[in-house]
Amino acid sequence: MAERAVLLRGAPGERLTSAVVAADVESARRDWEDAHRRLAEVEKDPRAAAGARLQVRVLTEELRRRVGSTFTLQELAAEYGRADHWARAVLAERASFSGWLSSFSVVEGAAFHLYSRGASDYEP
Repeated sequence: MAERAVLLRGAPGERLTSAVVAADVESARRDWEDAHRRLAEVEKDPRAAAGARLQVRVLTEELRRRVGSTFTLQELAAEYGRADHWARAVLAERASFSGWLSSFSVVEGAAFHLYSRGASDYEP
């Protein structure tokens, strides 16, 4: 059964914060796994494969910079929620090529999938 979001109240005067729930992490993981499977389809085209691999590598490096080498799946899922604000800009700057946006969501999800394997609480 999926867990529900729980609102936690801190000290008087603090804002309410929402806990990231297991269901959100599992949803993100499903997105990442699906993207990783779709990346295999993209890589069947030799012209697209090299660009996709470069983009995955660039996003993985950026994840290392943003999340660090010691992290949990919850922390990675939180960064996934913020990735729309930075991932396109990173790829545009370091790994763009003609038509690169067409596989952006696949590359982004696949990079998170691969990086998730390093999470301290990762279980296949």
